[in-house]
Amino acid sequence: MFDTYSEKKFLLKQLVKRDLTSKYKDSVLGIAWSFLNPLLIMLVFTAIFSMLFGRQIENYPVYFLSGRVIYDFYKSATQGAMKSIKGNAAILKKIYVPKYMFTVSKICYEFINFLISFIILFVVMLVTGASFHWTAILAVIPLFLLIVLIFGIGLILAVCNTYFTDVQHLYSVFSLILMYASGLFYPMEIVPVTVQKIFTLNPIYCAITAFRECVVYGLFPDMSSMAYLATFAFATFLIGIILFNMYNKKLTLEL
Repeated sequence: MFDTYSEKKFLLKQLVKRDLTSKYKDSVLGIAWSFLNPLLIMLVFTAIFSMLFGRQIENYPVYFLSGRVIYDFYKSATQGAMKSIKGNAAILKKIYVPKYMFTVSKICYEFINFLISFIILFVVMLVTGASFHWTAILAVIPLFLLIVLIFGIGLILAVCNTYFTDVQHLYSVFSLILMYASGLFYPMEIVPVTVQKIFTLNPIYCAITAFRECVVYGLFPDMSSMAYLATFAFATFLIGIILFNMYNKKLTLEL
């Protein structure tokens, strides 16, 4: 069952559709929350931090939101992937379904949410009078590398969380630290030079910086940073595939 490409494609569509419909099933505003959530978060953070960094950062709402949409996509996708196997234990115990399909569907679902957030960013840029640059097309480079990274980390977390539930709690703490180490809402100039060098080792910081360079500032992404992100992303992706294949047949026994 679900061995052919068409069957897997059908399964993936159904899983993503299930997540989309279930999230806002009993909500009055429904899918509108996908638009309102990033907008409300931006308004709150802008109100708080623009007083601190507004003079140092031009068009602070766009600066913040351009980083936030990248970070939220990474965080939501990896957390969803982490819980994907254990969260579908009832199905996996009854019928044969390729386990990785649940992980892939969660990432695809969060990618749809990211595209909605990207629309919000576009609207905010229009409202605030931000310039639009042709280099925004190049943003597909850091986005593609980020997706590769998410798949790798998602597969690793899915396996680890099946064996150790504590991974969820540890990853929540890690995600919080990662947020502050990604330069979402403050200018990097306020951070000591030594700390800045450490931040450049953070692949999410690299993805956010490259995305801002392309979309917000009209610049080409730094090639050395992109080379590092690509190496990190594909290495993580390879490790994730190897680890998942090693424990694939054993995962059902741990559910």
